[in-house]
Parts: sequence; C-alpha cells; structure tokens
Amino acid sequence: MTRLNVVREGEGPFVVLSHALGCNLRMWDGVAAELARAHTVIRYDHRNHGGSERVPGALRVEMLAQDAAELIQREAGGEPVHFVGLSMGGMTAQALAVRHPELLRTMVIANSSAHYPDQAPWRARAQTVGTQGIAAIAAGAVSRWLTPGFVATPEGAAAARSLHEMLMANDAEGYIESCNAVAAIDFRESNHRIAVPTLVLGGLQDEATPMAMSEAMAAAIPNARLATIDAAHLSAVERPVEFAQLLIDFWRSL
Repeated sequence: MTRLNVVREGEGPFVVLSHALGCNLRMWDGVAAELARAHTVIRYDHRNHGGSERVPGALRVEMLAQDAAELIQREAGGEPVHFVGLSMGGMTAQALAVRHPELLRTMVIANSSAHYPDQAPWRARAQTVGTQGIAAIAAGAVSRWLTPGFVATPEGAAAARSLHEMLMANDAEGYIESCNAVAAIDFRESNHRIAVPTLVLGGLQDEATPMAMSEAMAAAIPNARLATIDAAHLSAVERPVEFAQLLIDFWRSL
C-alpha cells in the first residue's frame, strides 16, 4: 500500500480532492476552505508528489486510481464519497469510476482529458526534465495553469509563486514517470461504462486541456453533465469559490 500524505478537514458527507500533475494537496486550499463548511474534505498528495511516498518504476494512471481506492476505504470507512479530480486527478477519477464504482457517490472531472492523440509533447517534456531538470519547464507550466489577467492581480501573483514552488519541489524522476502515465491514458472506451453520476468541468481559457476534451468526456460518459468556468487549467486555484459552488450545485441537484 502506497503511503500517501493526507489532510482531513470539516464534517459532513465525504469529499475527496485529487490534484494535478506537478502540484500537491495545497492546490486545493481555496476550494477545501469552502467545502469544509459542510463536508468532510479529504485531500491527498499523489504518489511521487508532495509528502507522499516516492515509488520507483513505471507508473500508470490505473495505479493512481488504486491508491485513491485504498485511501477512500481507509479514510471514509467504505462510505461512498464525492470524488473531485482536476487534470491528472480527473484521469485518476475516470480509472477509479470503472474499477471501484461502489466507492463513489459522484464524480467531478475538471480540466482533464480521456486521451491524448499526440503524446509527443509529453514525451518531450519528460525528456527535457530528464536532461535539464524541472526548472527548465516550470515557468512554462505555470503560465498555462493561470490566466494572465489573474496573475496580474496580487492574489494571482501570489498563487503563481506558490505553484512554481510546488512544482519545483517535485522529484524529477517521479515527475517524468507521471508525465509518461498521463501521456498514455486512453479512457475513450471505458468511459462508456461509467455509471457514477458525473460532472465534467471545462475551463473556457484552458489551453492545456481545451474545452473539446471536456465535451468529448461528457458525451462519452452516460448522463454526464457539462459545466464551464472562465479560467485556465488550474480553475480550482483561479476561481475557488465559483469552483466549489459548481460542485455544491451539482450535488444538490441529484
């Protein structure tokens, strides 16, 4: 069992928050603060991220889903949870929903994808980190995560600095394996079998996972709903109050 760094806050129905590649559970600070008013919010660092265990060897997103399943069983005592994943966390959600639907009350897939037809950019990023370190890709990554308008504000500038530090703290080899895992995803067929109530959330200014990717997931997953948020890739960081309210509205509508 992979040792995961976990933070638990609040009281009420269980919500599990699963973060993006290169980030850690602090990516969810703003959203968690909103949700913890009426929910038990469980945040965790993926393996090879933050304070969680570094696990050597090749990685697949299905392994991240198994980590999440074990976390839910341990922290929620078998009670189904609202699972919210952003980017790599959303990929984890898609794998989890097919393998362990009994653990999920609902699922939210934010700023994510089911498939990358062109893996070359991911392979190039991994190669750059392997030869030059994470510093070589950090500024470019953060620039895709937040809109320029947000970064121009004091709050946005502080968020950008925090995310840059978060990314730089990653172990290079663990980051490379995570890139390879993300590049290899293909949930196009398995998403048709998802029976968990699902909200797909797309960022209107997301260049990393454009709206077309969200639309494709929403079309493939039976009865999935699609919502938008006017933000870049890390919409939960840029618009945490609006992000949290979209989740609450979805849960209340069921």
